[in-house]
Amino acid sequence: MKKFFLLFLLAFVLFACDRFGNKESGGAKDMRIVCLSKQLTEMVFALGKGHDIVAVDLSSTYPDSAKLLKTVGYHRSLSPEAIVAMNPGLVIHSNDIGPDNVLPQIEKAGLKTKAFGGANTVDSARLLLKELGNFFGEEPKADSLVKKMDEGLARAADTLKARKIHDSLKVMIIHFGLRNNNYFVMSGRNGVGDKMIRLAGGTPTEGVREMSPEAVALANPDVIIATDYGYDKMGSMDKFISSVPGVALTNAGKNRRVIRFEEHDLIYFGPRSGDNVIKLIQELYPITGAATK
Repeated sequence: MKKFFLLFLLAFVLFACDRFGNKESGGAKDMRIVCLSKQLTEMVFALGKGHDIVAVDLSSTYPDSAKLLKTVGYHRSLSPEAIVAMNPGLVIHSNDIGPDNVLPQIEKAGLKTKAFGGANTVDSARLLLKELGNFFGEEPKADSLVKKMDEGLARAADTLKARKIHDSLKVMIIHFGLRNNNYFVMSGRNGVGDKMIRLAGGTPTEGVREMSPEAVALANPDVIIATDYGYDKMGSMDKFISSVPGVALTNAGKNRRVIRFEEHDLIYFGPRSGDNVIKLIQELYPITGAATK
């Protein structure tokens, strides 16, 4: 009987070690995660840890699986109560969340949080992938994703070179902000969108800060990239051109060169960036008109 009891106790200890002792192995393993950053959401899924995410912010729309998760508000206008209600073991973010009191409130409620870096450049995206790989114990996968990103961007460079572009198109990004419920010009701020435009052989419009008819008309882009939500909100290209301030007065509006592009493909770098740049090259410079405006 005593021998049986000892064997039972040993089995219980081994089970407990597996069930609880490996919750963190240099980071997170099999825990409930609330993710408050779109690039983190994509990268965690890419690392094979998407099943651990139980809720995301509203801007986390890739991959499609992320759209099936519960949301806790826009990443700059989060609900502390909604985050706490998810009972997460970990909340991850990129130090760009709001309002200012959200982190103190959820930490006061006993939630564990961790901040990761951004992905505003190719180099920072490499570092972030490696950091996440180390945290989740998925270093080989992270290395593979970095390689995928680098190879994709190299293919994009080759694609652009093959186009033999003589005149760079002037490109403006118009985005619809969910936080303030309005359209604004996202290009000309040296952000990821501008870097993507340059990688695709375009020239970002400069100097437009306000979404006014005069400013948009003066910038006069050859092509306008409209992020998905704002474009879809209008229902058609014609409606977008006629309704968004100043667009009808631009070369882009007159020539109906308005491109719908997913927001999440323009605001951070990651494993799919090379493919996204190639897509943008193909939209800006179709084969039939590659060498001319």
